[in-house]
Formats: sequence, C-alpha cells, structure tokens
Amino acid sequence: MQELMKSGNTPMLFPYDPVEYWQNIRQIIREEVTKMEKGKPDPGSVLKTPGLTYKPLLKISELCTLFQVTKPTIYGWIKVGKIKPVKVRSRVYFLWQDVTQLMSTQTVSNE
Repeated sequence: MQELMKSGNTPMLFPYDPVEYWQNIRQIIREEVTKMEKGKPDPGSVLKTPGLTYKPLLKISELCTLFQVTKPTIYGWIKVGKIKPVKVRSRVYFLWQDVTQLMSTQTVSNE
C-alpha cells in the first residue's frame, strides 16, 4: 500500500482495470453528448412545426425587413394605430394576422 502511495497512483476500490474504467467513462460521455446534440432544437423549428404555416409572432426587426422600413417608421405606425404591439414579458412582438392586414392595406394605399 505504501508503494502505491509513493508512486502517485491511488488505489481504486472497485473491480475495474483503470484503463478499462476510463474507456467506459469516455464512451458514456460520448453517448450522452451525441444524445444532447440530436435533441437540440433547430432555431427555425417554429416554421417546421406540423400544423403551422406561418410564424405567429414577428419581432420588430423582422417587420422592418418585411416592409423595408426603419424602426422609427414602425414606432410611428404603432403611435397612429396602424399596427398593435403585443408584449411578452419585456419583449415586443406583432401578430401575424395584424401584419397581413397591414400588408393588404399597404398594397391598396400604394396603388
């Protein structure tokens, strides 16, 4: 026992060869990491959810891209009542139905 302590090796109290033990531990870790990677949600998974054909909530940046306008324009639309924001905790979103309604009024007013 004293010889093991002097050599720096600590005795294990279970019936495994240390090399076999660490190989098993590495294999378990690989399996768990693989499971976690397979279970990661896809960032665009909302659009791929069965039964959904559109994104139900849009961020202000997405709205700006969609209408090709700036954020101050969107804030102006909110102020005059063209579109209604929906707050979820501290974030602001816009309902898809409201956006499509705004799109149809925008195309009519542009013609």
